Amino acid sequence: MAKILIVDDSKTSRKFLKNVLLDAGHEVIGEAVNGRDGVEKYKELRPDVVTMDITMPILDGIDAVSEIMQEDPDAKIIMVTAAGQKSNMVEALKRGAADFIQKPFESNVIIDVVNKVLDEQEV
Repeated sequence: MAKILIVDDSKTSRKFLKNVLLDAGHEVIGEAVNGRDGVEKYKELRPDVVTMDITMPILDGIDAVSEIMQEDPDAKIIMVTAAGQKSNMVEALKRGAADFIQKPFESNVIIDVVNKVLDEQEV
């Protein structure tokens, strides 16, 4: 299964995502609390997939996607978005995000999106 980095300023969101991903057999190799931390941990850990919140302090998810894609054009980043962030979501996809999941989270949707992104990686 995949090695995953979770980037979200919400401890509750990180914990929920981690539990869902672990239950599905994935390995959570790191967590970050803002975009800057996320970019640094990406460089250090080289995960298979990143879940990236859009709205975070210090460096938001959209700019973090840009930095990670410059570092690794093959990075697989799944954006985490709240309802009503469509313009931000479109911008993140333009910058290289692979897909997105929406809050409030649904466990089966999270797993489906992660598996879809991983399947695309293998093609």
